[in-house]
Amino acid sequence: MKRLYPLLGNRSVLWLLFWVNVLGTAYGYYWYKWQLIDTPPRFLLFVPDSPTASLFFVFVLGAFLMGRNWPLMEALAIVSLVKYGLWAVVMNLMVFFVSGQLDWIGLMLMASHFAMAVEGVLYAPFYRIKAWHLIVAAVVVLHNEIIDYVFGMMPRYHTLDLYMDQIGYFTFWLSIFSIAIGYYFGLRPERFSLSLKR
Repeated sequence: MKRLYPLLGNRSVLWLLFWVNVLGTAYGYYWYKWQLIDTPPRFLLFVPDSPTASLFFVFVLGAFLMGRNWPLMEALAIVSLVKYGLWAVVMNLMVFFVSGQLDWIGLMLMASHFAMAVEGVLYAPFYRIKAWHLIVAAVVVLHNEIIDYVFGMMPRYHTLDLYMDQIGYFTFWLSIFSIAIGYYFGLRPERFSLSLKR
């Protein structure tokens, strides 16, 4: 770990991750394009879950590169990256168990989304989150839960249509878990904390 964190704080690594996340975010919004076409305008902000999570992290990395912290974005990033990163991995595993097959796109989605969750946690020692930042992040992800599973705006996995109630229940507890991760790694007083070299 002593060797890892100087590398994570290196400006070249930060720039690399910045552009990887910019491209991943752009592809994520493109992936949602057909669902967005059918989405009522009032729900448009709440549909593309994963790319919005990675967009939060783009803002975090951009602040790091400017020698600053953006604690609200840090809280939104860690909670949403863990939630939607792990959610996509589990959904694609469910597709495999239900259908018996998983194509290369599904495997790519699993790998990229798991990496989202990992990067959100790995950079947590550099965050400067306060309690109110985490509360805002918690409200955002739980509100999105309502939009997804009460108003039917969840990401479309037609193979899993019969399991929406169970998925909604699982997703609620995944949100609670993600908020707890945000607290454990980003807020608790005795957490591991580092400063980026300016």
